[in-house]
Amino acid sequence: MNRNDKQAYDRGTSLFSPDGRIYQVEYAREAVKRGAPVVGVRTADGVVLAVRRSTASPLMEPTSIEKLHKLDVHLGAASAGHVADARKLVDFARTTAQRERLRYGEPMGVEALTKAITDDIQESTQYGGTRPYGASLLIAGYENGRGQLFATDPSGTPQEWKAVAIGGHREDIQDVLESAYTDDLSLGDGISLAVKALRSSDDELTAEEISLATISEDGYQTVEDETVAEAFDDAAADADEE
Repeated sequence: MNRNDKQAYDRGTSLFSPDGRIYQVEYAREAVKRGAPVVGVRTADGVVLAVRRSTASPLMEPTSIEKLHKLDVHLGAASAGHVADARKLVDFARTTAQRERLRYGEPMGVEALTKAITDDIQESTQYGGTRPYGASLLIAGYENGRGQLFATDPSGTPQEWKAVAIGGHREDIQDVLESAYTDDLSLGDGISLAVKALRSSDDELTAEEISLATISEDGYQTVEDETVAEAFDDAAADADEE
């Protein structure tokens, strides 16, 4: 396929190329890969979400970068990719979760919410005049006494994970998660693993650039900076020993 043939297919979001690809969806995935990394770890006690807040300037307030989002009492999300696209998806998720609670008088399930979000994402790949979302979300929740962790994709595909990374340096971070993850991790162990995995992506990463949240029996809670700093120092010490 020459360049002109390819251009005939990558201008539309609802056109398949002869080899079965939708180029605009693949471009959206590249936008996610260019974002700061995000990590999710499911533990025996709940789910840990960890993000890196990258600032474009030392004059920028890191707290103004929103990558962790509370969706409901028992639901949270972390985003990678275009911030504006992610914000639209988060707003949709919050509205959907609250509508379900008002309609049925009970919290929305994690898997049900994830599929509602990915259905909305998929519609942007099916109709003309739209473009795919250049963002992915990790959706975490706690229901029926256990944590659940899902990831969304710009194609509209939901996947459930025990531990996963999205965004930049995904391969390096995923290697750490796959080598160190066990099913019996505590919430504290999950925090340590998430920080260790994030730190593996960049030797110049600092504790101040990391934000964490947990979703457990106690609901959605942000992790204090002191706890993040302790986990970061422990990860640094382990790296030095290796």
